[in-house]
Amino acid sequence: MSKVLIYSLEKYDEKFLTPELHSAIGAENVRSVRVSLSLDTSDLAKGYDAVCLFVNDVCSAPVIEKLAQYGVKLILLRNAGFNNVDVEAADKHGISVRRVPAYSPNAVAEFAVGLLLAIVRKIPKAYNRVREHNFSISGLEGFDIHGKVIGIIGTGNIGRIAAGILKAFGPARLIGYDEY
Repeated sequence: MSKVLIYSLEKYDEKFLTPELHSAIGAENVRSVRVSLSLDTSDLAKGYDAVCLFVNDVCSAPVIEKLAQYGVKLILLRNAGFNNVDVEAADKHGISVRRVPAYSPNAVAEFAVGLLLAIVRKIPKAYNRVREHNFSISGLEGFDIHGKVIGIIGTGNIGRIAAGILKAFGPARLIGYDEY
């Protein structure tokens, strides 16, 4: 049976990830720690077949060398990106790296449009004022997206979905750019 060490544990991991792992491989084969993976914390992985990481864990070549010495054969990422993992070093040491293939493109596009709306309507500034019991609307005048030219950098799945959402606001033009 595989043994897994989860680094950078968060409350939502305790609610969703940990119970699933307990069910799949047994609670005795899963350990969770709140600390991030680094050279200083890599020794926690002794005796584990796999480590499960998140975005701020450092999985550099020296860390991977240590993990290999401790018998780790698998690095599991709870995120789509893998810029925090030296993939070449993992390959050199025979450690497989697995990641989340993608997040919901709809959720990401909707979040991006939500951030745009927050900016054009000055919601963060208004929120901070209200927290300070300042109810003046001076300087909080936003502007309409309708009739504006909107540029989207990156026209993959997320960019196309964001363009569809933004189209409903009636911009004068939507301009898309993608390097690929």
